[in-house]
Amino acid sequence: MPLRFLLDENLRGGSHWRAIGRHNSIGIDPVDAVRVGDPVDLPCRSIDPDILIWAEREGRILVTLDRHTIATHVAAHLGAGRHLPGVFLVRSGSRVSQVVAFLVLAAHAGDPADYRDRIEYIP
Repeated sequence: MPLRFLLDENLRGGSHWRAIGRHNSIGIDPVDAVRVGDPVDLPCRSIDPDILIWAEREGRILVTLDRHTIATHVAAHLGAGRHLPGVFLVRSGSRVSQVVAFLVLAAHAGDPADYRDRIEYIP
């Protein structure tokens, strides 16, 4: 079963979302991704702890640009005895095409155990 992703609000309207849509329109190895603000129970402006709880419940790896606070929230989440499918932190300066290529590869060839309860810098 392919990995599934949740794009943080800071990726909501940007080129990453459009690039995923273009990739998916080809129909080969589609990426299952939703954005904060798409699901009714995860509105825009949700706070990071709520986003992590939602991602855990829905089995989606969080994809974010948030290098400033996400590590603290992940540590608190795990410290409370919770778990995460993982967090992919997009490196500063990464090209959109690199990020999408990584997500495609991770989704279809990745092992969920490799990302569980971890923050991984991508690509």
